[in-house]
Order: sequence, then structure tokens, then C-alpha cells
Amino acid sequence: MKKTLFIKNAIVLTVTSLILRFVGIIFKVWLASAIGAEGIGLYQLVFSVYVLVSTFASSGICTAVTRLVADELALGTKKGTVKILNRSIQITLIIAILSAIVVFFGAKPISLLFLKDARAIPALKILTFSLPFMGISSCLRGYFIARRHATPSAATQLLEQAVRIGLLMLLIGKFANKGLTFCCAAVLGADTVAETVSCACLYIVYLKDKGKLSCLSGRERPPFPIVKRLMQIAMPITSGRYLNTTLRTAENILVPINLAKYRFSSENSLAQFGMIKGMALPVLFFPSTLLNSLTTLLIPEMSESLAKKRYGIIKYTTETVLRITSLISFIFAALFFMAGKEIGILVYKSADVGFLLCALSPIVPMMYLDSVADGILKGLDQQLYTFKTAAFDSSIRIVLILIALPIGGMKAFILIMYFSNLLTCLFHLIKLCKISGARLSAFKGIIVPLLSAILVSATVQKLLLGVKATNNLVYIILFCLISIFVYAILLFLTGCITKDDIEMLFFK
Repeated sequence: MKKTLFIKNAIVLTVTSLILRFVGIIFKVWLASAIGAEGIGLYQLVFSVYVLVSTFASSGICTAVTRLVADELALGTKKGTVKILNRSIQITLIIAILSAIVVFFGAKPISLLFLKDARAIPALKILTFSLPFMGISSCLRGYFIARRHATPSAATQLLEQAVRIGLLMLLIGKFANKGLTFCCAAVLGADTVAETVSCACLYIVYLKDKGKLSCLSGRERPPFPIVKRLMQIAMPITSGRYLNTTLRTAENILVPINLAKYRFSSENSLAQFGMIKGMALPVLFFPSTLLNSLTTLLIPEMSESLAKKRYGIIKYTTETVLRITSLISFIFAALFFMAGKEIGILVYKSADVGFLLCALSPIVPMMYLDSVADGILKGLDQQLYTFKTAAFDSSIRIVLILIALPIGGMKAFILIMYFSNLLTCLFHLIKLCKISGARLSAFKGIIVPLLSAILVSATVQKLLLGVKATNNLVYIILFCLISIFVYAILLFLTGCITKDDIEMLFFK
């Protein structure tokens, strides 16, 4: 039954994530055409503040709820499970409301002093109303992941995206001629309504599911301080993500300012920033959907294995997930490097975005491996270590942005991204291998797949030159499908991946 549930949840989360990311990219393309690259840049500025304040209300609590509920479901009772969730919602509501008050009344100074753009004031005030609902949704999603029920979370996320896009298409049509101030406010207004609807639906599903907890067979355990335990898990994660988000917010503020100081920079540095953050990076992260789904599902599994001291399972699972992540990331990095220009033109009708896809493609393996390692570490109670890593990385990035961007412009920013992703990836991988005992083979895990990805993508690109000259869409589809197919065959022939690996990942 557990195997079937894992497969079902993996499929549900993967399909949902694929739909959300695909629709998200299409939506960004439409939004870019409606409000322009400068509008996307302004939206990214406001959205960075949105992510920053929502970090308090949601990020660490979700993982804490997942881990504590997973433990309670395995060893405890319905009463203990419900109590954990109720305390989590109470904590996140208090934090969310306080954060909302600060942002609402501080919208003007935040916009003028930090974002350097008064057009962000209305949007900042609107976003505050979504914070309590985001916090509650985060707790409920953590509960359902611990219950191994991915469908409620997936369904409400799809509903949320549908409401957001539907409202925004309606609002943008009315406010497009009134300037970016109203357009940006419309985007955040749609986000707020969508969060509210999603939260209400998720809570209704929870009320129905709560009755099924009576079948728990565990005995009531000695009481433990729930709030203290929640904070022990949530605070390092929240602090780490807060520092990380603070860095991103600082980047969103400092990058356009310092790009403008670069003597060879174009006049509209905000548009440049919009291209790299709002257009290129979503495309680069799109293929990581399956990995993110597996990481989400592995958190309660790792937490349960740690609680029951099943160290062999932890070691073997970690090795397999890291190896598969490595194999997947190399081929997509090669695809973006070889066809980034064509993808940028196809998706955004922009050669500049295509250049950024090519330039950033080598960091794809680092981003994917870091994301997976970070998730597994939190499942193994190593949230304090990830917090320290985030703090160290944040301080270095801010200093480098201030020093390097006025000298090197966008090229310097890309190099900073290289350095930062490599640094955090190495820290997380070294720590994960140390505590789990896992090992990633340099030959079959890195060298062979890397060379295979380069060889396959370069060969297929040359074979399809005729198609490339006639139809860009057909070329990209054929290039990706043929390259991935041939690459997979090479991996099986060289022993980099086996049938047992696939069976272990999805069936064991």
C-alpha cells in the first residue's frame, strides 16, 4: 500500500508541477507582452518583498508540520496529530498578521527608500491581505504531505493558478492603459484572491480528512512541548530562507541600481533584470519538476526512517536520488546550452533571453543537486546546517553584487550566480554524504553522464541543422526528444543507471 501511495503521490505532484510550470511560463510570456520587460522587472521587485514577508508565515512551518505529523502518524494518535496542526496554524497566523501590518503601513517607505520606485506602493499594500491565507495553506499542505495525500494540495494549487490567471486577464485588460502602477497592483490583487480561494478549499478538504484519523493504531505518547519542537525545526529553516530571500530582495533592489552604474550598460537596467529573473530562470527550472516532487515526498519518508533508525534505507535512497538528479541535470544543461538561443526566441521572442539561457545553463546541475540535497537534509533534521549555509552564502553574494556589478555589469552578475550556486551545492552535498554515508561516484555519476550529454546534444544539433533553418518549434522538439532518448540509452549501456535504480526509486 505504501509503495502504491508513493507512486501515486509522485505522479500527482509531478503532473501538477508540470502543468503549473508550463502554464506559468505561458502566463509570463503573455504578461511580458502585455506590460513589457520593464513591467516584469517592477513585478519582480514587488514580488521579492512578497516572498520575503511570506517566508515568516509559511516556509519553515510547512516542513515542521510535515515532519512532526509524520512522526505522530507513525507512533501516535489522532489527538496528537490535530494538536500539532492547530498549534502550527495559530503560530503562523500570529506571524502572518504581524508581517502584514508592518508591510501595509510601511509600503511607502519600502517603495521609496528600498525599491526606489513609488509605483510599487499600491501593490505592496494589496499583497498583505494574502499572508494569513498563505500561512494556513502552508500548514495544511505540510499535513497532507505527511498523510501521503498529495491530491488535495495539487488540486488546490491548480485551482489557485486558474483563479489567478483568470482574474489577471480580466484586470489587465481594464488597467493596461493606466500605467504600470495599476498593472502591478492588479497582478498582486489576483494573487491575493487566488490564495484566499485555495486556502478555503484546502481547509474544507482537511475537515473531511480529519475524521479518518480515528483509525490510527498508535498509543498516546508522553506530552511534548509542540511549540518548542515546531520552532526548533521551523526557525532554522525560516531563518535560512529568510536570509536567502533577503538576499534575493537585496539583489532585486541592488542589481538594477548597480547595472545602471556599469558604463557599458543599456539605459533600462530594470528590463535587463526582468529578463534574467522573470524570464530565463523559470525556463531553466522547468525540467526540475520531477526532482522537486520526489524531494517533497522524501521529507516525511526520511524523517520516519530517521525516527526508526533505518540508516541503510537513508544511505541507499540518498545515493540513488543524488545520482539520478545528476544524470537528469547534465542533459538539460546541455540542451539549454546548445539550443538556448532558439528556446528564448520561441518562448519570449527575445534573442537576449536566449543568450541568458545559454550563459546560465552550466549552473543547472548545481541548482538541481542543491535543491534535492537541501530537501533531504531537512528531512534528516539538519535544518540548522542549511540555515548557516544560507547565511554564509547571503553575505558573500551581497558583497559581490556591490563590488562587481558596477565594474562588470550583467556578466559579473552571471559569474556571481555561478560562484554562489557552486558554493552552496558543495556545502550541502558534503554534509549530506557525511551524515547519510552516501557516495556519489565521480566516474559514473559525473564524468560519464557529462561527456555523454555534451556528445549527444552536439551531434543531434548538427544532424538537425536543416530542420533548424526551416522551423524553430519543430527543431526544438526534435532536438530535445532525440537527445534525451539517445542519452538515456547511453546511460543504460554504460551502467550509469540500471533497472534496479528505477525500481528502487518508484517501487521500493
